[in-house]
Amino acid sequence: MQRLLRPKSIALLGGKWVDMMHEQNRKLGFRGSIWHVHPTRPATAEHTFYRSIGELPGVPDAVVVGIPREATVAVMPELVAAGVGGAVCYASGFAETGSDTGREMTERLVASAGELPFLGPNCYGFINYLDGVALWPDHVATRRAERGVALICQSGTIAYTLTANQRSLPMGYVVTVGNQSRIHVEHLMDFVLDDPRVTAVGIYVEGIKDLRAFIAAAEKARAKQIPIALVKAGRSEVAARATVSHTASLTGADDLYDALFRRLGIARCESLAELCETLKLLHCCGALGGNRLGAMGCSGGDMAMLADTAEPLGLDLPEIPAAPAEQLKITLGERVTISNPLDYHTYIWTDETRLRECFGAMLDAGFDATALVIDHSDPETCDISSFVTVLEQFLAMAKARRVAAAVLASLPETLPRAQREQALASGVAPLQGMPEGLRAIAHAAFIGATRGQSAPRLIEAPAGRESTTSLGEAAAKAMLEAAGIAVPRARLVALEDAPAAAREIGFPVVVKACAPRLLHKTEAGGVALNLRNADQVMAAIERMSALGPEVLVEEMVTDGVAEALLGVVVDPQFGPVLVIGSGGILTELLADSAPVLFPVDEAAVTRAIDGLKLAPLIAGFRGQPAGDRAALTQACVRLAALAEREAARLVELDVNPVIVRPAGRGVVAVDALVRFNVAAAG
Repeated sequence: MQRLLRPKSIALLGGKWVDMMHEQNRKLGFRGSIWHVHPTRPATAEHTFYRSIGELPGVPDAVVVGIPREATVAVMPELVAAGVGGAVCYASGFAETGSDTGREMTERLVASAGELPFLGPNCYGFINYLDGVALWPDHVATRRAERGVALICQSGTIAYTLTANQRSLPMGYVVTVGNQSRIHVEHLMDFVLDDPRVTAVGIYVEGIKDLRAFIAAAEKARAKQIPIALVKAGRSEVAARATVSHTASLTGADDLYDALFRRLGIARCESLAELCETLKLLHCCGALGGNRLGAMGCSGGDMAMLADTAEPLGLDLPEIPAAPAEQLKITLGERVTISNPLDYHTYIWTDETRLRECFGAMLDAGFDATALVIDHSDPETCDISSFVTVLEQFLAMAKARRVAAAVLASLPETLPRAQREQALASGVAPLQGMPEGLRAIAHAAFIGATRGQSAPRLIEAPAGRESTTSLGEAAAKAMLEAAGIAVPRARLVALEDAPAAAREIGFPVVVKACAPRLLHKTEAGGVALNLRNADQVMAAIERMSALGPEVLVEEMVTDGVAEALLGVVVDPQFGPVLVIGSGGILTELLADSAPVLFPVDEAAVTRAIDGLKLAPLIAGFRGQPAGDRAALTQACVRLAALAEREAARLVELDVNPVIVRPAGRGVVAVDALVRFNVAAAG
């Protein structure tokens, strides 16, 4: 893709849509050859029109194909024969239509292009601000750059919007992929990561075509310490399939993407504004070493808002250490309370010496990031010279120390362009909007905290899942027990033998109906709990007699601290995924679950458990005994190992509930459902 994205020569095929590209490339300072190709247009004073690619005086590195879809398909072999480097296919009407004709046209396009790399179709092209080239059918809304972030977008309109931002985002590349028929998002990630001028990668994506390639590119970014932030749109279900277990009903495709991005240390943003602010901070400071934020401003109101916004984002506002706190007392006097966030008051606003001392003390306090909150008046109607002076003192002190620093405006519009550019030149991130700015800091801290995590490893999902078979509960529990997961003492017996089995196990007991197609026993009246004598057992089996000839009699676990759900869903794209959540009657009520991608280790399980609403119960809520968290963690790891061994045939595995007993007493899986692919179940 080197010739396509960093071309020395360009050919433009098409009419007026591509004419603008000539002007925009010259605007960016492109000095290579630009040739126009059209079969009928007459020459003008500005342009010579060649009738075909074959008539060109040289072989172009990059070609813009701005002609209708049928002509686009027809011209691709000509580009291949000429030896061009790559193409941008602008036309629409391909697979994005969802029609048979559109899919057929896409197949023809891919076949006709041979091995030629191309962006699109249905693609807006790209801008390379680093080398001054734009295969882009619109205005180029910024200027050349020596270094900057690479933006990769599935949507041309989103890409255009990002280029038009009024946030001084330093952009190096903006590349759109359209339908991703040849070049995918993950291919572009891999390419831009090899450019030393790229400081961070920003992505807008609706779907990832090759998860393995995406994971490999993300790991390459992590190895090079190039941070990634993205917006992922398109929330949908795991798969179009019948769901029979609690586990599968809890986890959708978007949850799996969330788990993927967390595992890879990719910051997922919720808006384009948040993406811009995050990328600015990553461009200036990279990933942060922690979440300890030092903040200051001249307003108690600003500081209160900042504290309220920062806390739910997981940002820590620790006390100012003793030495800088003492310096601040000397500088600011008795009227100022020394705290973080720091309201340094306005009476030093015009005292440059004390401003420098105040800012220097905060920047020297050892925070992972330090932010100055300042909101400028409108420079077109007001004298902002005093604001500029305050900002300059902060920038000078931050630049001298080379620490992670940001200027934070409460509103996006109260940080003027000149001041944003001044901050960037000093290596300080100009963050616009307090919520977006603080989220950017939280994202940078998250990326730094996840650098040591292992990458996910996808396991092939079995085919033919529409034909499945379910194990009985006794067989499913035997499988769990063989994997090292504790289950209750139990016996599978005929109805009439249930009282004797109960006496052998010891009261109290649980009696469950067992039949091959009885998947949800509680709803069918097939479960009786806490039976304390033979008469109660007899009454229970009489009620269940219509459900089947056998029952499972097992010990009643009576010392549970909490009930968890453990399971494995098999997604067509992600393969097997472990799910941990609240179990028992709380499963549907709380919808409290977390997916964990393979490989599953104790660290990944611990992070998942920590994020559950169930976690306080396991920790010992309101004076209750703490649960055996270590045993629950081990059960998760062992269940994942079982799923990996059975991956060739496993469709679904649901263990609900797993009773978490007091610390040191373990966990017990008291119900289980296992489904296998019939074709592979032998």
